Amino acid sequence: MSQPAENTLNMAETGTRGRESNRRLFMQFMAFGECHDPDAVISAMEDARIPGAVYHDMHDPFGVGVVTMSEDPNFFLGPWRELLRGPDFGQLRLKPRFTMFGRTYALGYEPDLDETLVNRPRRTALHPDWRWVVWYPLRRSGAFAQLPESEQKQHLKEHGQIGMQYGRADYAHDIRLACHGMDTNDNDFVVAVTGRELAPLSKLVEHMRQTQQTSLYLERLGPFFVGRTAWKSPLE
Repeated sequence: MSQPAENTLNMAETGTRGRESNRRLFMQFMAFGECHDPDAVISAMEDARIPGAVYHDMHDPFGVGVVTMSEDPNFFLGPWRELLRGPDFGQLRLKPRFTMFGRTYALGYEPDLDETLVNRPRRTALHPDWRWVVWYPLRRSGAFAQLPESEQKQHLKEHGQIGMQYGRADYAHDIRLACHGMDTNDNDFVVAVTGRELAPLSKLVEHMRQTQQTSLYLERLGPFFVGRTAWKSPLE
C-alpha cells in the first residue's frame, strides 16, 4: 500500500524574514432595517459584552449597521448568533445584501504579523474618534490573477501608497479582509474605510478608482454601506 504524500500545505500567514502566524481576526458586518430603538441594540451589545460597533445608516432613517470581530470563527455561530436570535435583534429586518464576512491576511512584507493581523484592524474598527465608515465588498477580475506576480505587486503598491497617504494625514484608515469562499456573492475582499469626516472617505474611494487595479481589474464593487458611529465597544 502506497504511503500518503507528505502534507506540504502551509495555512500560516507569512511576513518578512520567514515570520509566520496562524492568528487572524475574523470580522462580520450586518445591516438591519426597521430599527426604531437603536439604544436597545446598543444595550444588547453592551450587556452581552460583544466587541464591535453600531452605526446609524446614512441611507435608511430606520437602519443600523453592526460589526463584530473575533479570532475564533466559532464565536459567530455561538454568542453572536444567540444575540442575533434574541428579542432586540429578532425584531429587526436583516438586509442580506449588505452582510459581509472576512478574515485578515498578510501580503508577505509585514514585519509584525500580530499588528497586521489582529491589533491594527481591531484598533481601526474601534477607534473612538473615527466615527464615519464606509463598508463594501469587491471582486477582482480573473485577468488580475493571470498577471505576473511582479505586475500584481506593482498594482497593489500603487493602491497601498494612496491608502498610506490618507492614513498619515488622518483623513482615512482602512480595514481589508479576504473573504474567498466565505461570501455568498463570491466576492474576494471586504473593505472598510473610516475616519473623522465623511468627505475624505469619499475622496479616497474616488482616488482609488483612478488606479490600474480598480479601473482595469475589478469585476464588481459594492454595495456600499455608509454610516456614522452610534456606539463602539472599548478598545481593550
